[in-house]
Amino acid sequence: MLTKIYGSAVFGIEAITVVVEVNVDKGIGYHLVGLPDNAIKESQYRIAAALNNNGFKIPGKRITINMAPANLRKEGSAYDLTLSIGILAASKQIDGPNLEDFIIMGELSLDGSLQPIKGTLPIALKAKEEGFKGFILPKANAEEAAVVNGLNVYPMENIAQVIDFFNGKGEVEPVEVKNFSAQDEGSILNDFDFSDVKGQETVKRCMEIAAAGGHNLILIGPPGAGKTMLAKRLPSILPPMTLDEALETTKIHSVVGKTKDHGLMRQRPFRNPHHTISSAALVGGGSYPQPGEISLSHNGVLFLDELPEFERRVLEVMRQPMEDREVTIARTRFAVTYPCSFMLVASMNPSPSGYFNDPNAPMTSSHAEMKRYLNKISGPLLDRIDIHIEVSSVPFDKLSEKRKGESSLLIRRRVVEARQLQTQRFSKIEHIHYNAQMSTKMIRKFCNLNPDSLSLLKHAMERLNLSARAYDRILKVARTIADLQNNENVLSEHISEAIQYRSLDREGWF
Repeated sequence: MLTKIYGSAVFGIEAITVVVEVNVDKGIGYHLVGLPDNAIKESQYRIAAALNNNGFKIPGKRITINMAPANLRKEGSAYDLTLSIGILAASKQIDGPNLEDFIIMGELSLDGSLQPIKGTLPIALKAKEEGFKGFILPKANAEEAAVVNGLNVYPMENIAQVIDFFNGKGEVEPVEVKNFSAQDEGSILNDFDFSDVKGQETVKRCMEIAAAGGHNLILIGPPGAGKTMLAKRLPSILPPMTLDEALETTKIHSVVGKTKDHGLMRQRPFRNPHHTISSAALVGGGSYPQPGEISLSHNGVLFLDELPEFERRVLEVMRQPMEDREVTIARTRFAVTYPCSFMLVASMNPSPSGYFNDPNAPMTSSHAEMKRYLNKISGPLLDRIDIHIEVSSVPFDKLSEKRKGESSLLIRRRVVEARQLQTQRFSKIEHIHYNAQMSTKMIRKFCNLNPDSLSLLKHAMERLNLSARAYDRILKVARTIADLQNNENVLSEHISEAIQYRSLDREGWF
């Protein structure tokens, strides 16, 4: 007897429906075709043990299973439940008159219990799009899939429960859809608040500008100045994610099985990879590509501490994704594209000793040593970083102050107001939400300069020998500064402040 049931394969961050055809006929043998990987081929043994331990069995006949489309590679153990239900239906051990109404996915343990799977959210979105009535999956993944309206999500604990469901012996209530609620003001982590930062008012101003416009930022300063502490507090002032941002971010984390609490992500990701990371782990890759750190930080922050300690070739592969805000990983037979619209926040010491060329420092480095150390970071990469800021050591009188600084909550309110202006400005432009995403054409349209501003910018370009990309970066930052002041026009004072945040372009650094 021939039976068709449906599963799903995740390709990139999108799902593709897989038709599983199971035919049970006279003879002996178990034949699995349709480009399955080793994990799927091994499923025969898991399925046999799980069925046997729950009072069922694989029929002693010739079983042929085809997973279509046959040219798409299927991988992972998530098809265990799909194949086992198909075998039971084809051998008439269950009725299943409405099997074709469901997407069925789940990994089997030998006792028949269901283990969580990856890519739940993309699969649920695809199931709804193609008109399936329900999604049967492990209970651990149910909340993640339940964010999709218009799709019944049935959480199952073991294969016996699934069999009873199709035989009409047991009822399973679908998980209720949870309405999306953005991260509220009270959800800011108290452990990481800007009120705990002593001094560093200029740096905090830079971080507010970076958060308001989504700008890349690099912090340069001696050890103990607070670079890492400041960077870890940046997420506390970022605006809450919209529903579209939350869905796209959760899809990426779902593909690699890193969704927290098995539900929709409401807080922006903060990724902090070690400097020994490989290029494949950073941008994504592998024989069957998976998203890297730049994609896992999509709509959030990627923090690279001690930037010169990263291998140069690893950093260079970020150049194109930082511009395009997506990365395409090509293999011989296919290519996968992952989104990677992230804020890059980097920190570094100015020299091998960690200190500026200062005779009063505990350890000092010559100008030549500083230049050699800073040259580990390529000019094209620094060009793609909007804001460069020096972080100086905090004097004792500032450290010993009992008065707390401005809280993250107050800073965040200003950031949200600036982002709302940008949302209105770019409301008719697809995939553009904040100033850092503007193209050159948009910069010309939304950053009109008066004669004084043009003259100031021209002088800075000639004096600092800035590139065309640095020119665009200055205008983007100036636009954000104007937004924070709720000013429609970009004035000379905004240009002047933006130019100050290009420390590494000034003479004496390179």
